[in-house]
Amino acid sequence: MLERLDAEGPAIVSRTESWSAVNSGSYELAGLRCMRAALLDAFAMLPGEIEEAALAPSQRMRADGTLADIEHGASIRVRVRPQAPIQAALTGHYDTVFPASHSFQRPWVEDDRLRGPGVADMKGGLSVMLAALEAFERVPEAERVGYEVLLSPDEEVGSPASAPLLADIGKRAHFGMTYEPAMADGALVDARKGSANYSLVVQGKAAHVGRAFDQGHNAVIAAADAACALDALNKMREGVTFNIGAIEGGGPVNVVPERAVLRFNVRAPDDESAAWAEGEVERVARSTGEREGFSALLHGGFTRRPKPLNQQQRMIKQWTHQAGAVLGLDLQFRASGGVCEGNNLAAAGCPNIDTLGPCGGGLHSDEEFALIPSFAERAKLSFLMLAAVARGAFDVKSLRA
Repeated sequence: MLERLDAEGPAIVSRTESWSAVNSGSYELAGLRCMRAALLDAFAMLPGEIEEAALAPSQRMRADGTLADIEHGASIRVRVRPQAPIQAALTGHYDTVFPASHSFQRPWVEDDRLRGPGVADMKGGLSVMLAALEAFERVPEAERVGYEVLLSPDEEVGSPASAPLLADIGKRAHFGMTYEPAMADGALVDARKGSANYSLVVQGKAAHVGRAFDQGHNAVIAAADAACALDALNKMREGVTFNIGAIEGGGPVNVVPERAVLRFNVRAPDDESAAWAEGEVERVARSTGEREGFSALLHGGFTRRPKPLNQQQRMIKQWTHQAGAVLGLDLQFRASGGVCEGNNLAAAGCPNIDTLGPCGGGLHSDEEFALIPSFAERAKLSFLMLAAVARGAFDVKSLRA
């Protein structure tokens, strides 16, 4: 089977190229529909049931302090052998960070690299996942393992709409496999920080700058003070970061601004640190709203909880390393401050490896690439992991004991 996957390597890459040519930016609903149609056709080759799962809109705070509904389209769910004694969750996303207006739209081959939007993050990962599953279905032991595939359109914006589906399949699976790209040197991620996105709406009072300056309450200044208070929290706790992303507000310079929206991100390495950060954010928001002439509304929170390297994660990491050794790989692992669907699965109690896609780099830029030899290599890695689970070599049930 490994030789067969080697032979299928060019087809795995070619499929990635064709998918990369379809713009599917997170908010490009027409492009997401086209990409979803291609995936429905491709993943229909697997046994079991395949369906589209409509997603509820998420909400985003507007600059005027009101909430807007954001549409995301649908996820794809594939259920294979749901009654099997062992259940796996395989997840990935088909959105990219590139809108239709971006100049980076087409893939091309350059030496041993496939370049293009999503070739690594993560249309290449979806192609690798499908190849591994098709190979797995050819072995008799596959009957012992059932799995659910979830392909989502909103990962790059924090999975706000697909989060309930990720939690659902994570609760029911013994282990998870997610197809974010591995690093260019082949390393995988074993632990991740959690991530929170916040909007703080500050309401002050408008006034004419010339006639009634002292009667105004400048919301931009209050938001800036809150930003400075949050920034001062950096380095107060190991691994916790507060990043001020934007302050939106104001207008004509002869008017005291009455409203501002402060947008910021928080990262934390574990649940205890996340709880501390949440408390500090709430304190700053409360303090801002208690200033004379101001009110404040906090929106948001942790959309992805931390994924620490606990005992269960250490076990699945060890098993992944053993599967890699069969291929002659000495797989290395590193912690990451980045987040992905692996955080969601872990929060649902599902240990997982979340960088099983091809090796690559330049993510979220027009320098994105995936190493062509790694497509077949990582498909073989996933196949070996699934085959080992089916044979009983990895006691995945103990992960949820």
